[in-house]
Order: sequence, then structure tokens, then C-alpha cells
Amino acid sequence: MPRIPIGSWASDAVDWLTNNVAWLFDFVTQVLNGFYTGIHAVLAGPEPLILAGIFAIIAWWLRGLPAALLTFVGFALIDSIEQWDETISSLSLVLVACIITIVVAVPLGIWAARSRAVGGVLRPVLDLMQTMPAMVYLIPGILFFGLGVVPGIVSTIVFSMPPAVRMTELGIRQVDEELVEAAEAFGTHPRRTLFRVQLPLALPTIMAGINQVIMLALSMVVIAGTAGGGGLGGSVYNSLSSVDVKLGAEAGLSVVILAVYLDRMTGALNQRVSPLGRRALAKAQAALGGLKFLRWKPATSLATVGVVVLALVAGGMGYFGKDSGGAAAGNDGHGRPISLGYVNWDEGRATTFLWKEVLEQRGFKPKVQALDAGPLFAGQARGDIDVQSNAWLPTTHETYWKQYKDKLEDLGAWYDKTSLEIAVPSYMKDIKSLDDLKGKGGTFGGKITGIEPGAGEMKILKDKVLKDYGLSGEYKVQDSSTSSMLAELDRSIRAKKPIAVPLWSPHWAYNKYDLTKLKDPKGAFGSGDSLHMLGRKGFSKDEPLVAGWMKNFHLDEGQLTSLENEIQNAGNGHEQDGVRAWLKKNPGLVDKIAPSSHASYAKGKDAGKAPEIGYPAWDEGIATTYLWKNVLEKRGYKPKLHNLDVGPMWTGLSTGQIDVETDGWLPVAQKQYWDKYKKDLVDIGPWYDKTSLEISVPSYVKDVKTLDDLRKHKDEFGGKIIGIEPGTGAMKRLKGTVAPAYGLQDFQVTSAGTSAMLAELQRAYAKKEPIAVVLWSPHWAYSKYDLTKLKDPKGTWGAENHITSVGNKSFPKEFPEFHGWLKNWKMTPDELNSLEKDIQDAGKGNEDKGVQKWIDAHPGIVDQMAPVN
Repeated sequence: MPRIPIGSWASDAVDWLTNNVAWLFDFVTQVLNGFYTGIHAVLAGPEPLILAGIFAIIAWWLRGLPAALLTFVGFALIDSIEQWDETISSLSLVLVACIITIVVAVPLGIWAARSRAVGGVLRPVLDLMQTMPAMVYLIPGILFFGLGVVPGIVSTIVFSMPPAVRMTELGIRQVDEELVEAAEAFGTHPRRTLFRVQLPLALPTIMAGINQVIMLALSMVVIAGTAGGGGLGGSVYNSLSSVDVKLGAEAGLSVVILAVYLDRMTGALNQRVSPLGRRALAKAQAALGGLKFLRWKPATSLATVGVVVLALVAGGMGYFGKDSGGAAAGNDGHGRPISLGYVNWDEGRATTFLWKEVLEQRGFKPKVQALDAGPLFAGQARGDIDVQSNAWLPTTHETYWKQYKDKLEDLGAWYDKTSLEIAVPSYMKDIKSLDDLKGKGGTFGGKITGIEPGAGEMKILKDKVLKDYGLSGEYKVQDSSTSSMLAELDRSIRAKKPIAVPLWSPHWAYNKYDLTKLKDPKGAFGSGDSLHMLGRKGFSKDEPLVAGWMKNFHLDEGQLTSLENEIQNAGNGHEQDGVRAWLKKNPGLVDKIAPSSHASYAKGKDAGKAPEIGYPAWDEGIATTYLWKNVLEKRGYKPKLHNLDVGPMWTGLSTGQIDVETDGWLPVAQKQYWDKYKKDLVDIGPWYDKTSLEISVPSYVKDVKTLDDLRKHKDEFGGKIIGIEPGTGAMKRLKGTVAPAYGLQDFQVTSAGTSAMLAELQRAYAKKEPIAVVLWSPHWAYSKYDLTKLKDPKGTWGAENHITSVGNKSFPKEFPEFHGWLKNWKMTPDELNSLEKDIQDAGKGNEDKGVQKWIDAHPGIVDQMAPVN
């Protein structure tokens, strides 16, 4: 029978959805992230024991005093084993998923109960949702929604919804038909029959379905830890991948406590909300006799008061107990987040937590996630992970690199001379090479104990090494994890049993055990890899300082193995403690790895002075003014900025209200202002040459190349030229000289401002409409749009301008140091364009952040612009 390519169809469908419905997935991601963040903020706010008290009051209200005491003890135990944050993350995820599931599932169940056709359609769909292996849901979840909590929430909703729909349908169908008929006989509206008769009687069954939703959701949340969902799922995944019994026991116990609490509370909730449940509860309490006090439950109003009081206490503790926190060793990051992903291999874990510590010391807020290689590369390609430090290239991770290289940046190799190999204990005297394995499959039980199935070495071993050496039918590669493989290696060596494992160099196992690296005469494993830092596409532009640090990062074998050893000694969950212990033994290494751009700057001679700096709302004016503001502040000055139109600014310069500006276009564009005020001003000197003024049109307007052509196509442009601020030299020259010379007086020249002109240009360009705008060079618009500068054969725009700094006549005497800096200052087109872009990307109101980003990408620029002795 021919193979039916169901898998290929599914893959094509996922690809199509990813490419064509990305906007919907992005919207869902934002909504679910916001929902999760809100709930998590509420639950994570109180101190652990305060929140445990709130949970205990709820348990007292629902089940009685013993349940309340056990609840408090259980959650206090979670706090004592340092799994509180993970538990709250998982609880938040469960609540988000369950709220959405219940809101969708109960109406579906009602619809299915009232319509057999709907029930017939839903039944196979629910069967598919419930029986599909839970892990499978994470695959499209990662591709659609990236890494993190959102794929976990979506997968949890899909997996846990069927019981709620089925139990709701079952509960309503089981309501006595005679009761429904009686309601209808009295003329009750079907809606009232549903809400007054069917739902109250079906409520116990519906609540049982909701209870199952919560239990299934919690089980799926743990599985979602493999997709970066964090919480207890992340702890379970880490314990499994590192064979950490301690972490596994603690995470598992936390899952049990949370699951039991949610199960008992939702089960008891039926007794509070259902009339039948309240009746059964009253009978049970009456039968207790002298033990009634154990089952006594506070009234809803009293329980509410208790919860509110504890919540207010928690809020007060959070408000009054806050402090400013310890200052970071550097403020390069200004609190910006950076996500670090790693495969749980020793060198990956070691370098990731090293960089976490370094970035924290430099003022960033790094977040680390342990993932398998496949989700890590896929997540990084989507932009969910900023950096990984453990890419084995060009061989081990070749498959992933080929698939995602267009969406990644190679920041360079930080470790060379690695190798992949099969290793056996040295007491196996007759096995020295891969050829020696042939015919000895029985000795090894026909297996090679492997590592993570997604690892590049495993792919090479299965697809190439076994075939090249004729071992395919004789040996089976057993998928596991690195830690499981090492545990099996340790057990076999202790028992002197044969074992073959995939290993790599460097690895601490070669120091701990006496192993033989099997020779690879056919070169099936390749020539060896380097360990690379990989960034998501655009990371170097977004974080140039960090990217620069990582490009220069290197560790030798001694440093790497000693770092791994310290982290091993610190234990799982305390990796950063191991890093700090290692850094203490390597003083000065943080400054070497990440030289701070915020090292204390030398103060200038005139530090403390406050120059008044004016600027027009033009890109080069904004960019250079904020650049000098940043530089001056680093030199101890206190500059004050004033955003003004061109005319008022030149007037302010002449009267001394403004000390200096950096955006004077001379000798042409602003000639009228210079001629009027030059006796009160000083030309400090040009910092940028070869400017021009012009009218530009989109390049798709094919027949307009000169100003003469513009006149001939007046109707095509609606008889309109989109101008800028009316007081600028460009606008005055256009109206007074350019327009008369080319017969453009009939054109309407708008004067709403530069921002309005650029917005109109963007709108017209998007619609492919003709538009003519007043522009100048340099300007970032020429990089963003494909524009034609209309030729000026009559030279009416005048000679090229320089952009110069202009000061009040007293400026050189009042600010001699600043005057000297401006006099020697120059900028290249690339420098100016990149500065403007960084400020544009930062957004209005964040100009300082954009400038700081640019300074970070240009080490030494402060000393170059403002040298001090």
C-alpha cells in the first residue's frame, strides 16, 4: 500500500498558518501573556506565608479546619524547599488555562446537550483532542507562539477541554425529562429552563468535569516545561535532564501538594455552589456528632474578611518593605531584559550562568531557559531567545544551522579544538577504534547509550557513523539525556561492565574516569567543532554593547573545566553560586569579559556649568543635540535643551538666551538668519559636509526626474508639494527662488512640519501614490524609501551647505572647553545615519536611550568627542 503523507500534510499546514496567519498568533500571544502576567503578579506579590494563609482560609471555608491546617503546612513546605516561585508560576498558568477552558467548554457542552447534531460533530473532535499524546501539542505550539508560557497555555487548553465539554453535556442530558417538561408546561422560556432547572441539577456533574480540567491542566503544565514554560515543569525537566534526585523529589512533591489542594478545593466547591451539594453536606455534618467542630466552616462573609485582611497585610508588607535594592556594579543595561537559552550540557550550562552573572553585574536583567536543541534553535529563530552560547559548529549542529541560519547571527567561536567521539572504559582492552565495535554487539548488549535525541552528535551517530562502519543492524542508539548517559557510565564502570557512550572533548568525564576515545579513521564524526555564541537576527543592532562583549569572549580549557567543576560542586539550582565562587578565584575577569561603558568618566574643566542648547525638530538636530547632552553629562556638565522653530532659535542665539546649536545650515539654507544676526553670533565650525536641499518623489513615479518634469505633471501630484516648517531656509528658498525659476508658483506648498511631511510620504508610498516632498541630504528617508532627487539644472537651490555649530558671541568665553570640543568635532554619514536610526528606534521621549545605545556601539566615542587631560 502506498504511503499516505499525513505528516507532510500536517507540516505544510503548519507552515502555511505560520506564514499567513502570524498576525493572529501574535495577537493571541499578547493577550495570553497579558492575562498570565496579571494573574502571576497578583499571586507572586504577597510573601509566601501570607499567601499560604489565604489558601488556608479558602480551604477552611470549603472543607473545614483540618484541610486549612494541612494547606498551610503544605504550602509552607513548598516555600521551605525553595520551589515557591516555580509553584506560583505553574498555578498562574493553570488558572489562565482553566478559566479560558471553562468559558469555552461549558457553553459548548450546553450546545451539544441541546443539539444532537452538534454533539455528533464535537464527539470525534474531542476524541482527537483527548487521545493525542500531550507532547505533540507542543510542537505546533512552539512554532505558532514561540517559547514560554503561551504554547503551554494553548496546549493545556486543547488537552484539558474535552472532559468539561463531555461532563457538561452529560449532566444536562441526565436531568429528569419530566422536570424539564413540567417547566415547559408552565410556559417557562427555554433560557429560564436552562438556568433555573437544568444547570442547577447538572451542576455536580459539571463541577466534576471542571475538576478533571484542573487536574489535566496541571499535568500538561508540567509537560510544557520542556517548551520553556518554566514553573514546576521546568524544575521537573531540569531534574530529569540532569538526573538530579534532590531537585526531582522537591519538584515532584510540590506538584503533588498543588494538585491535591486544587483537587480537594474544586471538589468541595460543589458543596458551596450546588443546592444538592449543600443538602448532602448538611446531612454529613449532622452525622458527625461531637466532631462537628472539625467540619465547621466559616460563613462566606467571614472567610472573605479573612482573605481581605491578609491581602491588605500582604500589600502593606510589599509597600513598606520595599527597598531600592543593591545597585548593580554597572548600569550599561539600564534594566533591559536579555534571554539566554542553553541545552543542559555542562559547557552550555556553565557559560550561560557565567553570562547571566556578568550581565546582572552590568545592569541587565537576564533570564535563562534550559531547552532541548531543537526547541532552542527554533525559539531563537523566532526571536524568543536572544543568545545561546553552546552551538557546536560546523558539524554537530549543522542541521539546525542550515535550517535557521538566515534568522540567526554567529557572534563567533569562544572555544576551539573540540571533538566528538564514542568512548569506552579503558578496561576494554580490545576496542581502540570504531572498527573494533563491529562483531561485538553482544558484548555491549547491542546498544550505545546516547544523550538527547535532538543533539547534533546523535544525528551524526545514527545517520553517518553507524552506516560508515557497518554497525547499523548490530547496534541501537538508546536515546536518553546527557546526565542519564553519565549516570549509566558511572554505574557500568563501578561494575566493570562493557558500555559505549557518545562523548565530546572537552568533558570532565575524561578526568574522572579512565576512558578510551575510539579512533575514527574514516572521519565520520567530522574534523571537530568550535563552540559558538549565536544571537537571534538583529541582536547585534539591538544590543551592540553585549554583542561586542560576546564577540570578544574566549575561555581556555583550564578556565572552562574549572568553571564546570565549581558549578557541579554548587549543585543544581545554585549554578550562579558556583559562578560567583569561580569569579572570586579569577579576579578582574568580569571587567575583561564585559568592559563597562559606564566606567567613571573624567570630569571636564568646566564641569557643573549648564549650557543652554537649542535645536529644531529635525532628525540631525535632535540626534546631535541629545548626543552632546549625553557626552556633556558624562563630563559633569548640566546641559539644558530647548526645542524651537528655526526663527525663534536664531533670535534666542542672538540675545544670549540660547548659548549654542548644532544644526546651522550654512552658507545657503539659513543664510537670511546668519546675515541678520551674525554680528551677535560665532560660527564654531562645520561638523558635516556635502549637504543638499531638494524636492524628491518616489522612484515608482517614472517620468519625473527633474524640477521641469514636476511642472509638466502637476495634475498627477494634485498640484501640491508637501513642505516642512514654514520658517526654514529650505521653504523660503523654494517659494522665493526655486518655484519661480521652474514655473511652480501654481503648486500649493503645505507647511505642517517635518513630521507631517514624513507621515504623508509614508502613507503615499504605502499606496503607491505620486507625492512630491521637500527633503534634504543627509536624511534617513533615503534609506527607508526608494526616492528620486529631482535634478536642479538651473542651480536654484544654491551651493551645498555645511552643517555647522553656531553659538552666541559670548559662548567661547563662557564655555571655552565645550567650544573647543565643538570646534574639532566631525561626523561621517554612517555615524550620523546610525545615530538617527537608533534614536528613531528608541521612540519619541526615549532619545537618551537611543543615544546611549549608539555610544555603546562606538566605544571610545566620548573621549574622541570630548577629550580631557
